[in-house]
Amino acid sequence: MSHPTTLNDRIKKFKTEVSIYPVSCERLSRGRSDFEWLEAVLTGGARIVQLRDKETDDRRLYDKARIFREKTIEAGALLIINNRLDIALAVAADGIHLGNSDLPVAEARRLAPELIIGVSANTREQTASAHKRGASYFNIGPIFPTSTKEGLSTFLGPKAVPDFSALSPLPFTIMGGIKFKHITELKALGAQRIAVVTALTMADDIAADTRKWRRALEQR
Repeated sequence: MSHPTTLNDRIKKFKTEVSIYPVSCERLSRGRSDFEWLEAVLTGGARIVQLRDKETDDRRLYDKARIFREKTIEAGALLIINNRLDIALAVAADGIHLGNSDLPVAEARRLAPELIIGVSANTREQTASAHKRGASYFNIGPIFPTSTKEGLSTFLGPKAVPDFSALSPLPFTIMGGIKFKHITELKALGAQRIAVVTALTMADDIAADTRKWRRALEQR
């Protein structure tokens, strides 16, 4: 099957195949490179990955993203680039994820009509407006305290899953300090797709843990 190239096909794949949503962070990977992490999460069956790298210069980020694109196509997985629309377009990624201080969603949608655009939803207002702004999905978070977001003192808690998801027709992910032990509770509240950083970057066996998260999330 060919890799999806239209927004409709990409969203269909996102809705039907994505459960665990691994997000890269090389500095929190216990000395392992983003490429080692990528190989491991794809081996574990991840159907989407997000390249998140705010420390590498533009040329190296482009080169990294190009390799991520090659590997995700081979694995049949979606590739999302954090923040950088230019890099996403340059390597023909499937989408971008934008925070609330990044490029406005409406502008990104104008420039990239066929890309998945994810948005961070830290408030009810951001959630309710996501669809109108042109987003494809929203991410609710942070659910629990997390080491990947410095300076945060407010966490939404599990109750945000049903509260926020009721405000928008879009599919959603959740993120922020989520551990494997939380899956049952979060699924009961309506979560189907969980984005994680350190739960996998810090794992002893990234591939095995990716597989374990997938099975738990996809079990009915």
